[in-house]
Amino acid sequence: MAFELVVIGTSLGGLSALKVLLGGLADPFPLAIAVVQHRHKESGHVMSEYMQQYTTLPVLEAEDKDELLPGHIYLAPADYHLLIEWGYLTLSVDEPVCFARPSIDVLFESAADAYADRAIGIILTGANRDGTNGLARIKACGGLTIVQDPATAETGMMPQAAIATTKVDAILPLPDIAPYLVNLLSRVRS
Repeated sequence: MAFELVVIGTSLGGLSALKVLLGGLADPFPLAIAVVQHRHKESGHVMSEYMQQYTTLPVLEAEDKDELLPGHIYLAPADYHLLIEWGYLTLSVDEPVCFARPSIDVLFESAADAYADRAIGIILTGANRDGTNGLARIKACGGLTIVQDPATAETGMMPQAAIATTKVDAILPLPDIAPYLVNLLSRVRS
């Protein structure tokens, strides 16, 4: 199976989790990565600058119609939904989903619709159920699903909800997720 996209969703405790996960991915990384981190709508572009300190991969605040490039990390801007189309990103100001904009469900569902079995969905720490339906959609479309072990999450509610709803492919401690991806992708490309 040839994967082409990784989508990551996180909320409370997510910045710390993203530092570990994204910091464990070396350049060159063969897939595009899109991330929804719940954050205040006034937070501006500081998240991309902050995250860039922890990874060698380029970290970009997503813009409407950005082309999805392998080895690039695209962050959902504050107060915008991030959606995936085949080969590019779109932004939306539609109503919040699960009280969130950006919404993990919106990102994951659009990724499943566009990339089906070529998508990898990852749920990290968080304090709500956002992402649960989207991860289920990725699984239903044949994609790979990974959830942070709730015992290693700063807030386990989001990972627990995902595990309760979807028969996920892997439940991993946070430090093991990046090595799992790297190993998986090296086997697939061999």
